[in-house]
Amino acid sequence: MSETLKIGSIDIEIHRKDVKNLNITVHPPLGDVRVSAPLSMSETAVRMAIIGRLTWIKKQQADFNEQRRQSKREMMSGESHYLWGKHYRLNVIERHGKHVIKKHGHWLDLYVSPNSTVENRRKVIEEFYRSELKIALDELLVEWQKRLQVKMNAYGIRKMKTKWGSCNTDAARTLFNLELAKKPYECLEYIVVHELVHLLVRTHNDEFKALMDLHVPDWKQRKALLKDQPLTDF
Repeated sequence: MSETLKIGSIDIEIHRKDVKNLNITVHPPLGDVRVSAPLSMSETAVRMAIIGRLTWIKKQQADFNEQRRQSKREMMSGESHYLWGKHYRLNVIERHGKHVIKKHGHWLDLYVSPNSTVENRRKVIEEFYRSELKIALDELLVEWQKRLQVKMNAYGIRKMKTKWGSCNTDAARTLFNLELAKKPYECLEYIVVHELVHLLVRTHNDEFKALMDLHVPDWKQRKALLKDQPLTDF
């Protein structure tokens, strides 16, 4: 059960759950605010709890706004693109034949037909990122399902605005943000473990954090690194 609460200029998404304590999260890249509140907690109590954290909420939103944001890509030679946290320059090569991307040193060579549109080129690059991410996910998921002794039924890759990953614990299915292909590999591994641990513990409680500490001792640093990465538009 969800509802939207407006406090000042901030829209807050409220989810009523069978939990003991109220939990507030601010999600990148847009700073969306979500609250998980106990079923028995009154609207007034929820509102007062949020007001008590407004300074923190605004600070989180300001941090996201201050992150380096790349302008929307025009898919032209010389543009900056990122793969696994590393900086590459785009080199557009016009030729007849199949549209492909090849890594060449610090360059991404994009082979396209002479009459290709910006949207054509964007789709080729998106598929390149999707392929790279799928290869990495297939390896990480095999390793971490075994280590955590969990079984995920399926996963998907999707462009998402507010989440790096999302786990449907009932269906044992996870979605991963396509943007992760641009971030450092250790950030992807953190998200993979984070989502798989949700198959053991649904909420971000002390048990969840203890499991993260056990399996990825530097997970907080990886989370901070992910937050500090440039936000990009395809």
